[in-house]
Amino acid sequence: MAWVVAVVLLVEAFGIAALNWFLGVVVDRQDMSLAGLDPDVMSVSSKIGGLVFGGYFALCGLVALLVALRDRAPAGLGRILLISAAVVHGLLGAFAWGLVGWTAFVFMIVVLGLIVLLLMTYDGQGAPGRPADAVPDGGKDGDGSPADGSPAGSSPAGGSPVTPPPAPTTP
Repeated sequence: MAWVVAVVLLVEAFGIAALNWFLGVVVDRQDMSLAGLDPDVMSVSSKIGGLVFGGYFALCGLVALLVALRDRAPAGLGRILLISAAVVHGLLGAFAWGLVGWTAFVFMIVVLGLIVLLLMTYDGQGAPGRPADAVPDGGKDGDGSPADGSPAGSSPAGGSPVTPPPAPTTP
């Protein structure tokens, strides 16, 4: 799953950068002003915006690539980057529906779904101090009895109980 997300984000990074660079070249060659703005400023800002967004999606793709290589959940800044990329794709999908059409919307929502699926697939794996197959809450059901159905205080292997018996007190 992480490999697919990494490839999609890296391809998207290149596509976004190339599209904004192309738009900057078009604005530069038309030599027209929009509401009194300098065409050179619009051209340069389009190219810079394309590089910034392309770099952002490439960094998110790199995080997904590291998740795939390490087979561990993203942590810290990497997790924040992937969550922000999911939010950006949701917003771009909403804008794309109205401005571009339903095909761009579907693409953005598919990428959003892939990122969320990546985050959910690795969620809870490799938590520090806890093996991946550990039962949360100490292996107890909601009523406090062990999850395997044995009576409380007995051990399934016949060894010592989970909690030692209370120490005797003297009067």
